[in-house]
Amino acid sequence: SISFLIHLPAQKEPNLNLMNNMKNTLVTLCLSAVLCGACCTETQQQASPFVQVEKGMFVRDGKPYKYIGANFWYGGILASEGEGGNRERLVQELDSLKSIGIDNLRILVGSDGARGITSKVEPTLQTAPGVYNDTILAGLDFLLSEMKKRDMLAVLYLNNSWEWSGGYSQYLEWAGKGKAPVPSIDGWPAFMDYVKEFPNNKKAKSLFADYVKDIITRINRYTNISYVEDPTIMSWQIGNEPRAFSGENKEAFAIWMAEVSRFIKSLDRNHLVSTGSEGKHGCEEDLALFERIHADKHIDYMNIHIWPYNWGWAPADSLSEKAEAAQLQSKQYIDEHLEIAQKYGKPLVLEEFGYPRDGFRFDKSATTQARDTYYQYIFSLITDRTAQSAGLTGCNFWAWGGLAAPKHLYWQRGDDYTGDPAQEQQGLNSVFMSDSTTIAIIRTANQQLKQHSF
Repeated sequence: SISFLIHLPAQKEPNLNLMNNMKNTLVTLCLSAVLCGACCTETQQQASPFVQVEKGMFVRDGKPYKYIGANFWYGGILASEGEGGNRERLVQELDSLKSIGIDNLRILVGSDGARGITSKVEPTLQTAPGVYNDTILAGLDFLLSEMKKRDMLAVLYLNNSWEWSGGYSQYLEWAGKGKAPVPSIDGWPAFMDYVKEFPNNKKAKSLFADYVKDIITRINRYTNISYVEDPTIMSWQIGNEPRAFSGENKEAFAIWMAEVSRFIKSLDRNHLVSTGSEGKHGCEEDLALFERIHADKHIDYMNIHIWPYNWGWAPADSLSEKAEAAQLQSKQYIDEHLEIAQKYGKPLVLEEFGYPRDGFRFDKSATTQARDTYYQYIFSLITDRTAQSAGLTGCNFWAWGGLAAPKHLYWQRGDDYTGDPAQEQQGLNSVFMSDSTTIAIIRTANQQLKQHSF
């Protein structure tokens, strides 16, 4: 409120003109103060350092935010000072990523369970329910602090449907279901039959909820900023490719996803929440299930994954020949999910996509012509001015291999971490800093993106 003390000159009769002028001035000042306050409040809301969603788009610091980012799942491990850690390499990797315009990284919080399991990422973060490897937690803290220095954003996923970081199968094992099958040993049917019970297992879900709370309420030891208050984090993600794994589980799966998103929001109102879904392919080919899950008010944006090789769109023996067909199928997949995203006014992010090296080779010397063609097409859907209105607001390619020098076909303890987890051939989908043509395409796409105004 504003108050004024008005002193009038001594006279027998009031000067009506003077009083009216002063009255008008007072009204103008008061209105100006009110409008200024409203404008300041609006500016403060728009200029939030946390990524927000407005009218189907991301907004950061009051400006539209689109991005071409990378998957960097092993960042927290690499940032540790324990086994697997290499902070010198981590700093180099972040500098390299920043130099080509990458400012958004999708990162695994940590893997779960015992070590020495075939195909599992090591070292693990959660060695037993609620028991944590502090070196990995310190690594995650350090990673976020270094990203903050470089104005980079993190999407942190908390769980995994797949065995390579524990996730579903490990929580079920801790809940007393018995030893979890390992796909590379026991086969995929046995594994999927085991993990399909997760959405219905109260104990497993409770153990996961405890973990979620421990991570989200954490305080970074290097910055003394709580995770809840750190705008370096763009989004909490329920998991990597969460699935129902059976038709009869779809209802329980949808209910669980809603419960988890609501729980995360109860802990943290500052950050976005996303699912980590593959899209229809991760919803038992049920687009209606994808819509139901992502229509939830606690899910802020939608994500999809696309894997032309894994899904049979581009077989190993015809990666180059099928590249154009893979582009068309990818566009169709994007469009059917975009329709749902636009219906609910939410952004859509293609947060995983990859393409093998030419000839289905894995060594760093193998060419990447087919991959480059595919990447260039995907990036054009975000950078092309004619495609901006389509609603695809970001992407994260899978995955950053950077300076890694793979030693074995499949990852072994002591090897460099690449973009390919332990269960996959090292070099299958990794983008190394030595991949000059791919790096050039990424850099150019990011330059185009930053030049455009949306």
